[in-house]
Amino acid sequence: MSTKIESPVNGHLWILTGPRGSGKTTLCRRLAAEAKSLGWDVAGVVSPAVFDGGDKTGIEALDLRSGESRLFARRPVDPDGGLSHRQRWVYDPIALAWGNQILSSAIPCDMLVVDELGPLELEAGQGWNAGLKALNSRAYQVALVTVRPELLAAARKRWPFAGAVDVESPESNLDAFEAQTTRKDLEAE
Repeated sequence: MSTKIESPVNGHLWILTGPRGSGKTTLCRRLAAEAKSLGWDVAGVVSPAVFDGGDKTGIEALDLRSGESRLFARRPVDPDGGLSHRQRWVYDPIALAWGNQILSSAIPCDMLVVDELGPLELEAGQGWNAGLKALNSRAYQVALVTVRPELLAAARKRWPFAGAVDVESPESNLDAFEAQTTRKDLEAE
């Protein structure tokens, strides 16, 4: 059976891809917890969704080193009091600056996590810019970066040496990927 996991040739950067709600952030959190349990220095930011009554109303930035979190994006409210679907998110510039500071100081580390890079970063040069710099530095044993499928080509162009995992593919062997990602003996292959 073929697998959707492609190992990096040099360095240990993994691009995790999947649509909204596919479990990219959950996988990052699980791998970060496993790495921490092994005594690794885990740094970076994960971006869990915030729900209110079943509606996704915001996105947090969670510092993996300190455990501190801040709301960095929220869905705006329409004049009638409901959630706006015309404008997707309003970003808090102070929380974004805070997240960028965390990403700037994340390296060197054993595991770096940048969840998630989107059009703001890969197309507009905004958002988690410090995450791009940290990933480019390669000052980590292993790094995980999440992107949606529509941005996978841009991420692969930026990091041609990176491995890729489609978290929704039934052909992905996520157990093998998880075991490989938290190995103590990671070396260039």
